[in-house]
Formats: sequence, structure tokens, C-alpha cells
Amino acid sequence: MKYLNPAISDWHSQRVWILGASSGIGAALARQLADAGAQLALSARRENALQEVAGGNELIVPMDVSDANALNSACELLLDRWGGIDMVVFCAGVYTPMRAWEIDLAAVRETLAVNLQGVYNLLDAVVPVFLKNGSGGICLVSSVAGYTGLPKALAYGPSKAALINLAQILYTDLSPRGIGIYLINPGFVETRLTQKNDFHMPALITPDEAARAILDGIRKGRFEIDFPKRFTRWMKWLSRMPDRIRFYLLRKAVKT
Repeated sequence: MKYLNPAISDWHSQRVWILGASSGIGAALARQLADAGAQLALSARRENALQEVAGGNELIVPMDVSDANALNSACELLLDRWGGIDMVVFCAGVYTPMRAWEIDLAAVRETLAVNLQGVYNLLDAVVPVFLKNGSGGICLVSSVAGYTGLPKALAYGPSKAALINLAQILYTDLSPRGIGIYLINPGFVETRLTQKNDFHMPALITPDEAARAILDGIRKGRFEIDFPKRFTRWMKWLSRMPDRIRFYLLRKAVKT
């Protein structure tokens, strides 16, 4: 079987930088990768929260992904400490529930600055390093909210849709050069972001379950790693429906 990406099952020699590691999926990934023997660097805006996640051997590199200079400085620090980076995992994200009649431009700017511009800031720092080495992995946590336009995701949904498109472009450009691109599309996960939702979230899973699904997908060398399947399959089906049917189902879901 030919894998789309490098299939990683042994993490003992892997130097992994997780951005957005202070809570949720990022924190769960940090703990599971530490248990698997990976060498870790953890970044987020909240240094105290990172200290709580860390087990003792991780490098703590607090920073804001929307600050390109700070991100480049953090990358240089890791290269100086480690001599290289094998994988970066972008888990940083913000979410503000928003409908079309309640646009909050400050929240929109923050969402795009973190969820999308933050990824470009990371790419600017690490892609030249990976190209020079002819290897490396870029793991981008998007969302099934990027599959189709969903209510209350006025800023969040477009940021994640752009990230899905970006990952596809990155794979086309960088995979032939030895760089793995892993696109992560979770459904609903119990995090501080989903705590803002005031509606039923089907197939809700824990951050630990999400982290296990991500590592399983990387082990299998997948490009898109989506979970839980009982929800993501339905969302993919919805995104491919004719417009009239899709809009009808979405309006019905909102009323429910």
C-alpha cells in the first residue's frame, strides 16, 4: 500500500512542535506524544497553562501565532536547541459564535489572524527549513465546519474552509519534496471553544479521543484525518448535496 504521507508509528526520534498546546486537542496530543517518547516543544499564549500540560521534559515556548516575528524567533530557538524540527502541529484556534446580523469585526479579525494568518506565519518559518532538509511534517487542525457553511460560524467556518484549501495546495507543492501534509478535520470535541455552543453537538468526543484519532491517522500515512466517522461522513454528504436540499436541511437543523 502506498501512503499519501510519511507513516509515523515510532515517535522516539521525532522532534515535534505543537502550537496551541495549552488546552483541548493540543494539550491531549502533547500528553500522548510525550508518553510515546517524542521530543516536544509546546507553544501557546498562556504560559501558565503550558506549564500545567508539560510533564517536565518539554520545551515551553510561549508566543502568539498571529505575531510573525515572535513565531520566527520561536522557530530559531528550537532549531538552535534541537538542530532541527521533524513535525509541526498547528492546533491554535479561536471561535466566536456569530450570525450574519451580529457581525463583530474585532472578533472576525482575531479569528482570521489566529486561525488562518497564524498558519501562514508558521509556514513562513518552517517551510524553508523542511525544504532544505528534504523532510518534515506539517499537521494542520482544521474542522468539519470548513466543509460547508454552518450557522453561527460566520468567521470560524470561512477560516477553516480556507485552511482545508490551503492544505490541499501545500500537499501538491510540498509532498513531492519529501514534506508530509496532514489535514485534521475533527467534528465536535469537548474544548473551551465548543463550550460556547448553546446547541446539541452530535457525536461529541473528548480531546483524548481526538488525539488518538490524529495519531492513528498519522500512523496510517493519511492526508485527511477526519473523525468521528459517524459524524464526518454525514457532514461530507451534506456538503455534496444540491444547494436546495442542503439549505433546507440546514434551516431545519437551526430550527431544531
